Amino acid sequence: MEELARLAGITVRTLRFYRERKLIPPPRREGRIAWYDDHHLARLRTITALLERGHTLSGIAELAEAFDHGRDVGDLLGVGGPTEEEPVHLTPEELADHFAGEATPENLAAAMDLGYLGTDGQEIVHVSRRLLDVSSALVHEGIPLAAVLAAAKQVRTHADALAELFTDLVLDHAGPEDLSRLRPLARSVVEAELSLALDRRMRRP
Repeated sequence: MEELARLAGITVRTLRFYRERKLIPPPRREGRIAWYDDHHLARLRTITALLERGHTLSGIAELAEAFDHGRDVGDLLGVGGPTEEEPVHLTPEELADHFAGEATPENLAAAMDLGYLGTDGQEIVHVSRRLLDVSSALVHEGIPLAAVLAAAKQVRTHADALAELFTDLVLDHAGPEDLSRLRPLARSVVEAELSLALDRRMRRP
């Protein structure tokens, strides 16, 4: 316990408090010896990063309880119901490989804020294989992950507005039952308009 607290940059008293609040899973026990591992250290560093970003211990405890008791990943990340996105399960090591050493607690906390990441037992879950592949590719092109996530937050705002516009259009002229069927049309319009917008932007000096 003392070694884990030192590596996580917290006091043993704080670590005991986190254990009592069930913010970290229990250690593996061999007789009277309690063994902690890299997953406990990663959880503690993520807790610290979330606290620094303004999350409350109660909110973090709710997430930890959901992670440790197998709550449905779709519900946890806010994508309940039908979705075209494929979640990806990763070990912490695989996630680090995707982002060339930039999977820091701060970036993990930012990704959790966006709803990109959660955990499922000992695994990390990314909500979308497509977003994982694109963000990983941008990082490997030399763009810092923090900058990618900051841009993603802006994209989220615009995407929410576009989804609202399309939903209102369908509900005004059709019905709720048509939303799912017409969903591919919304995606095609956005892809085409973004392609044309990139053409216009690349022609500018």
